[in-house]
Amino acid sequence: MSSLSAWDRVNIARDHNRLKSQDYISVLFDEFYEMHGDRYFKDDSSMITGIASFHGLPVTIIAQSKGKDTSENLKKNFGMNNPEGYRKAIRIAKQAEKFNRPIITFVDTSGAYPGKGAEERGQAEAIAKCLFTFSSLKVPIICIVISEGGSGGALALSVGDRIVMLENAIYSILSPEGFASILWKDVNKAKEAAEAMKLTSYDLYKKNIVDFIVEESSSDVNHVFTQIDNYISKELSKLLSKNKKKLVNERYEKYRKIGIM
Repeated sequence: MSSLSAWDRVNIARDHNRLKSQDYISVLFDEFYEMHGDRYFKDDSSMITGIASFHGLPVTIIAQSKGKDTSENLKKNFGMNNPEGYRKAIRIAKQAEKFNRPIITFVDTSGAYPGKGAEERGQAEAIAKCLFTFSSLKVPIICIVISEGGSGGALALSVGDRIVMLENAIYSILSPEGFASILWKDVNKAKEAAEAMKLTSYDLYKKNIVDFIVEESSSDVNHVFTQIDNYISKELSKLLSKNKKKLVNERYEKYRKIGIM
């Protein structure tokens, strides 16, 4: 564990040069085939879904996606999903269950999009439906928080059998700025808020919310890929050996224990 402060990690997690979901997909998986649309409204490009091969094993990928530049970020709504994104995730997750494919999710959002159109199309209901659906899927689910994990928008893709966080990722109920403005009526206290919120990977690991921390090195990104690859391989082997009833029951117990110290 390095000496970085919580605010340091917030800024690292938000760095626009940080690897995006699409980078992890391209390195960790083979033969990725993207699937589009929620079959209700339209496709949400800030939510990448599809099927791929992981060391020869068919898997389903569901990933929140930020852009690599301003133009791409505008297209992807800066990684803030609309209801159709969450409904697409649900559609593809149910397909994974039908064909008995494990699910890997990548979490990277400051939060679900709070715009008028999103609210009109049922943003809260779409997120709630994600939580409901993923809690009972009869296939293994591994969730990986790669940068920002903000609010219900991140929680929607974080119900699974294992939760992994990159060392400099963050996960919280809202942004430090939002926390500071609500609690102290002063957005300039965001740094203090970050410390109080306990939003770092190490904070969440201590609370048994996160199962594994991926160590980061600015000089060796392949070390990150190797750790994730090894962890997915090891844990999928364990999870696939469980019968479906046991898998779902253990997932239920995992979340019931959160917050009990």
